[in-house]
Amino acid sequence: MSMLNVEHARDSAERIWEDEIVPQLTEYIRIPNKSPSFDPAWNEHGHMERAVALIERWCRAQPIPGLRVEVLRLPNRTPLIFMEIPASADQSQGKAEGIEDTVLLYGHLDKQPEFTGWREGLGPWTPVREGDRLYGRGGADDGYSSFAALTALRLLSEQKVPHARCVVVIEASEESGSHDLPAYIETLGNRIGQPSLVICLDSGCGNYEQLWSTTSLRGYIGGTLTVRVLTEGVHSGSASGIVPSTFRIARQLLSRIEDEKTGRVLLDALYTEIPQARRAQAEAVANVLGDEVWTQFPWAEGAHAVTNDRAEALLAHTWAPALSVTGAAGLPPLENAGNVLRPVTQLKLSMRIPPRVDPTSALRALRSELERDPPYGAQVRLEAESGASGWSAPETAPWLTHAMDEASLAFFGKPSLAMGEGGTIPFMAMLGEKFPKAQFVITGVLGPQSNAHGPNEFLHLPTAKKVSCAVASILAAHATR
Repeated sequence: MSMLNVEHARDSAERIWEDEIVPQLTEYIRIPNKSPSFDPAWNEHGHMERAVALIERWCRAQPIPGLRVEVLRLPNRTPLIFMEIPASADQSQGKAEGIEDTVLLYGHLDKQPEFTGWREGLGPWTPVREGDRLYGRGGADDGYSSFAALTALRLLSEQKVPHARCVVVIEASEESGSHDLPAYIETLGNRIGQPSLVICLDSGCGNYEQLWSTTSLRGYIGGTLTVRVLTEGVHSGSASGIVPSTFRIARQLLSRIEDEKTGRVLLDALYTEIPQARRAQAEAVANVLGDEVWTQFPWAEGAHAVTNDRAEALLAHTWAPALSVTGAAGLPPLENAGNVLRPVTQLKLSMRIPPRVDPTSALRALRSELERDPPYGAQVRLEAESGASGWSAPETAPWLTHAMDEASLAFFGKPSLAMGEGGTIPFMAMLGEKFPKAQFVITGVLGPQSNAHGPNEFLHLPTAKKVSCAVASILAAHATR
């Protein structure tokens, strides 16, 4: 075990979270600082600046020796909080060497939009604490990250436990694909240095009983599919049977890219070979989670999963492409749906792609299949969004495997587990390419029912506290590896 005193760290984290962080997170949840993709006028509305100011204020007040907090604002981009913490005295062996041995900690403060379906008494901008859960948009994804990162460093400082130089990056465009982040990383290049360890606090956990690390992330492509056959709507009694339905054409087009009976994506360009190590991880996680692989979701009565093979379900979730239709336009609400043959149907398509699949090539294949030879000569167009690459972690160094297990046993009482995630964190692919020699700890608090992006999102507070302690333990182990 590292030199970190477990009981002292646990008690201190409990006090810091309850007395200082929970009140701040409560106020943070109230701020509708939606990511730029969902609030193009974010700068005029000022919500992002309020969130930045709240987090900046708390961070600046932390009793961490040498802590420097800076808010960077590049033109026409969302702000970024950048923090530097020098290596502890016994870890600094000259300026150049100290900069080379750096740990980079990452999180974000922008949020997903409101979504519908919040249960009575809850809402996206209404913080509510019920026992161990703090409900509200952005608490778990990813408002907690700034607080957890500095709490970990504060625990080390309190116990005078050595640590390497650390930098903390908190961005504000992650939910929009991190489109502003590359410019900041380029600007900060010399100040970041060459991290030997990257800790990302924006991922999930299979349960709340142990420390989880993410070993792969899927990428993303998508956009808006538009199908048009008329210049304006006409009476369905006059035109149906002569004029084809744009909805029916859209159904045909979707069948080109997805088997509607199984959900299997039909484009070979969107697949890659699954490494044997990832298959073994899926088997191990399936054995631990059991039916929670699927029971974690809020099923309607009678509905069930695509497969009853737990490991295959996990692999489909992490290493296979999957299509979701996440929005539609051209369809009036039910109360206004008259007998009209609509001129246009638009569908928002979200396609998750496996790690190691190039998003540019994947998008090219998707667009080609949807736009070729349109039925009835309809106008068909896929207006693409910027894609994002997936990521697969390099082989974990023995010291880090040992450190994560020790941290999990110390603060959760069980060994750590690793698995892939079905979501996308664009920052990870960027860092994996930029820092190929770095080790990675991708972890987080998004466990069963936490429901990031959907209704009733909550932060599981005991897990947030334990993750803070676990990160401190890993930083201590990194310093003495």
